[in-house]
Amino acid sequence: MKDWRTNAQRELNHRSTVSSLSGSHNQETIMASKDTSTNIQDTIASNLIDLGPPARYQLETKKQKLDEEGMLRRWTFGERDSTKVNRTVLIVGETGTGKSSLINTMVNYFLGVKQEDKVWFEIVEEEIEDDKKSESKKKTESETTGITVYEVFWFEGSKLPYSLTIIDTPGYGDTRGIQEDQLIAKKLFELFRSEYGVHQIDAVGLVVKSSANRLTVEQKYIFDAILSLFGKDMEKNIVALITHSDGFEPTDALQALEDAQVPCAKDDSNQSIYFLFNNSQRKSVTSAKATQAKKEERILKNLWDVSEESMNEFTEFLGRITPQNVKMSEGILREQKHLEECVSNIRKQVYLVDLKTNEIKQTQEALDKDKKVMEENKDFSYTVEEKYKGKADTTEGEATTCTVCEENCHHPGCWWVKDLSWCTVMKNYHCTRCTGKCHYTDHIKENKKYVFMTRQVTRTNEKLKKKYEIIEKAAGEKETLISRLQSELKQFTSEKARLVEESYQCVINLEEKALKTSSLSTAQHLDFLIEKVKETGITEKVHKLEKMKKRAEEEYKGALDYFKAGMKKQ
Repeated sequence: MKDWRTNAQRELNHRSTVSSLSGSHNQETIMASKDTSTNIQDTIASNLIDLGPPARYQLETKKQKLDEEGMLRRWTFGERDSTKVNRTVLIVGETGTGKSSLINTMVNYFLGVKQEDKVWFEIVEEEIEDDKKSESKKKTESETTGITVYEVFWFEGSKLPYSLTIIDTPGYGDTRGIQEDQLIAKKLFELFRSEYGVHQIDAVGLVVKSSANRLTVEQKYIFDAILSLFGKDMEKNIVALITHSDGFEPTDALQALEDAQVPCAKDDSNQSIYFLFNNSQRKSVTSAKATQAKKEERILKNLWDVSEESMNEFTEFLGRITPQNVKMSEGILREQKHLEECVSNIRKQVYLVDLKTNEIKQTQEALDKDKKVMEENKDFSYTVEEKYKGKADTTEGEATTCTVCEENCHHPGCWWVKDLSWCTVMKNYHCTRCTGKCHYTDHIKENKKYVFMTRQVTRTNEKLKKKYEIIEKAAGEKETLISRLQSELKQFTSEKARLVEESYQCVINLEEKALKTSSLSTAQHLDFLIEKVKETGITEKVHKLEKMKKRAEEEYKGALDYFKAGMKKQ
């Protein structure tokens, strides 16, 4: 035993040196030793990272960035076989629930690892308890936000007859802020619509600890942020993945999901479908006493069997479930983005209406005051606040703006596209947002956007006449200054009403299509929309929005406050 550990340590030191000089080993060595060794670690391309027991090995993977920022990345183990079916699992869960360990468990099952092999392969680093993490480790975790796609391709000797893709979403909702949280959903959208991305999902796994008797505010927020991307058809593909399980039915965790109204696939008894996993695969017998050692060994064997049995059931579930195309998710995210843009534009119109109303008031007061002077045709001056449109820097990312209409068509814009004809607001090479529906070449993308500003201006009677007294061809009469201002006010008010109606229809469309009919991303706008719909006097629409608001408040409670607080900071 002493010689084995000495040789293994030499191997570990040697591999570390080679890795630092030349990077990971050639992927073609994946099955290099299979004919000359009976040890599974000698048949799998990997690097020893810990002597164990069990001995831990890091799988050799090809790493690829799918976007410029590294927010989307793909790690590939093995070589693609186009004749083999692929199954895709999306993993969602809060930090600390054991997602990394779960992913490694799935991969080890795929590789055919048994407990008696006394080895453990890792495609991601195992999670470490918070109080044991170094400060540098915590800092790295807080700075790293992204989606990792793990691809494990079928090879001769793998346990499953298909390749496996696991999409790991970060356990966000913590210290990184609401803006980072929203970016993850947008990155998933980018992954779904990319030519080389993921176009169908077989299962969505919600990771929850078996000891959880209620979902935290962050968990509710995380589950909603992801599930609100999908259509209603996805519900039968959503399952609970219970970690840190002792093998007993996770009654508390299932009740917590039920209380939080998290959608899940149901079995014949109308119970949420779940699978149990234990996070003890890396543990080993620690007692020096023979009796206690046997007891620990028996416990570890039972815990291993819990995960292996659930993996058998989970792979059977993957084999019979109908995968869901993520095309619906694109439409839902577009609808959510459209709602955000509409609400933003309503707020701008409200601001414009207030400005125009104030300008009419000030102008009327000035005209009344100097009526006698005007009648005598004498010059006079007065000061009013005037609105004008200008460009200002933005810290929220690039904006796509129309240079003809001087409007913000998409903000934040599609920063990942270089050709604006590919921007999501463009259709048939023309913009769907700006007033003139202008050609995409009339648009630019920069870190500036159009905003409305005010300034103090001095006016004279003669200038007012030149600006506002225009000839009406039909009537042959001059339009008065006040009537012109009132006409502009009417236009602004009409545009506000149109946007309110458009926003209302967005909310209704999301309720009909989306899996989460009252998601947090929609609920944040309900108070504002209810206030504006009341101004239209259509009580039926007001009642419908109020019912949605009540349902959202009952479902999310603290999560909605958490979301609104995050939006306020943003």
